[in-house]
Amino acid sequence: MSSLPQLLRETLAATPSGRLPFAQVMDLALYHPEHGYYGAGPRKIGRKGDFFTSVSIGPLFGKLLAMRALQEWQALGEPADFTIIEQGAHDGQLAEDVLSALGGHPIRYLIVEPNPKYRAVQATRLGDQVQWVESLAALENGPKHGFFLCNELPDAFPIHLVRWNGERWEELFVETDGTEALRFIPGECSCTELSDEMKHLPWDLETGHTLEINLAMLTWIRALAQAAFRGAIFIADYGLDAEEFFADSRADGTIRRYHRHQMDGKVLTDLGECDLTTHINFTRLIDEAVRHGLAQREYDLQGRLLGRMAMSWIQSLEGSPPDAATMRQFNSLTHPALMGRSFRCLILEKSAR
Repeated sequence: MSSLPQLLRETLAATPSGRLPFAQVMDLALYHPEHGYYGAGPRKIGRKGDFFTSVSIGPLFGKLLAMRALQEWQALGEPADFTIIEQGAHDGQLAEDVLSALGGHPIRYLIVEPNPKYRAVQATRLGDQVQWVESLAALENGPKHGFFLCNELPDAFPIHLVRWNGERWEELFVETDGTEALRFIPGECSCTELSDEMKHLPWDLETGHTLEINLAMLTWIRALAQAAFRGAIFIADYGLDAEEFFADSRADGTIRRYHRHQMDGKVLTDLGECDLTTHINFTRLIDEAVRHGLAQREYDLQGRLLGRMAMSWIQSLEGSPPDAATMRQFNSLTHPALMGRSFRCLILEKSAR
């Protein structure tokens, strides 16, 4: 089997134009079933991996989500079919933390997972405590009540790159430079949906300003809006509001590669060996969610929103401080210098379809 760089060169050579939209390159780099960074199976996360997440910090994040799920269940009248639905469950650690915090409470847990390698790892960890579906489309038939959650999911969707040339927006494609190296080259839009999105971008930026357009995120939120359940949607990720997203200080875009806790902008280097990720435009995500029938309930920096979610847990301690390990987790999740400011949380209200 070809390595990913060789596979990309072969794919480029077989393309009439000799170039590919970056979204296709990113999709191969992350999700090719054998050579993709994520496609081959769950990656190590935390100190021994390439990056930390709120889940890898410890079980407190899952505990707070479990408490929120119980509140949502109660607010809906404690329906028997209430289901926690997770997408982007990785190795199942967050599901395990949530289920442990629920303490045997008979709330169902469902994971949306298309990759059989991930389902196998999750099943080994979770056994018969959860069920699986392969896509959001399966949720169009039920459950009727639910709490959907995802942590760091849309940031890993393949994105299109566009650049302002001083007169108009152009898409950035990937091609070889005549050797084995890859490079970006501008061209006309590769699809109508991208062209439509570009019409809404600002036209007063400096020449060369580069942005990401996450069409996959928009498709995803539309599919989620079509699910049958009534309840809430919890999205935690690193992202920006539109004003921040278009700021001159981010003229190189937000797409980055991660490897062994080091970050840089060399996103065409070592493809398949490094994580590729981008900040999401929360303003655009919220606009699309509302347009398709969802309602914004809460949106804030992770530190502030998780701090509010933690109030009932803190009150349950009755004045006694949490143990040192749990306090370190809380600080990591909420402190502005750690995850509290760089991550944001969005809670959407979903009525029955």
